[in-house]
Amino acid sequence: MYRFFVEQENIIGEEIVITGTDVNHIKNVLRIDIGEEITISAGTDKEYICSVTDMDNDKVVCRILDIVGNSAELSTQVVLFQGYPKGDKMELIIQKMVELGVTKIVPVMTKRSIVKLDDKKASKKVERFNAIALAAAKQSKRGIIPTVESVMSYKQAIEYAKTLDMNIIPYEDAKGIEYSKEIITSIKGKKSLGIFIGPEGGFSVEEVDMAKSIDAKVITLGHRILRTETAGMAIMSIIMFQLEED
Repeated sequence: MYRFFVEQENIIGEEIVITGTDVNHIKNVLRIDIGEEITISAGTDKEYICSVTDMDNDKVVCRILDIVGNSAELSTQVVLFQGYPKGDKMELIIQKMVELGVTKIVPVMTKRSIVKLDDKKASKKVERFNAIALAAAKQSKRGIIPTVESVMSYKQAIEYAKTLDMNIIPYEDAKGIEYSKEIITSIKGKKSLGIFIGPEGGFSVEEVDMAKSIDAKVITLGHRILRTETAGMAIMSIIMFQLEED
């Protein structure tokens, strides 16, 4: 069943009105007919099973058939602080991390980030990144649309991370797999978690020390050195299984 997102204000009584770019997608790409059923979310813990009743060039009108709870969201909100990588790696990271359950993604300029963005380029990139997050949320049947924040400096990211219940930072020089397993187990029950992933060159010692200063837990992902686009997916997969509930 196809899935779409709307604003809460688009839910009017027993009807939901879909507007914007999804209208053309529904009519001309998916070719959904009157009477077909779709799933709609307003970014809450509820999902609406609907039947399409009317459509024109500006809107698609749907009748609510059933309201069910959403089971696609993890009990802990996960924020990814991703060291800005080269090329189009960020797009892949966003797509896959949204599929795995991340709540928010923060691109971070670190000491070893190679790419340099001015404000104009950064703004356009973030707009593109959020479009990718939206598409991934639809595909993976998320209950919310994870957001990609504006690009931050590492210092700004550390300040942001202070507001979260817990933070972890996988680091190639970290020791002790048993300690890391204990830390992962302790995530359950936390309302929010920050994950710091370095760019291609990893984090500098100074950056790791800054993370430690806000009590971020330095963990290992094993004896292999993972690429930046792999590391976040690896730790998020572990966290997903740790937090997933029936």
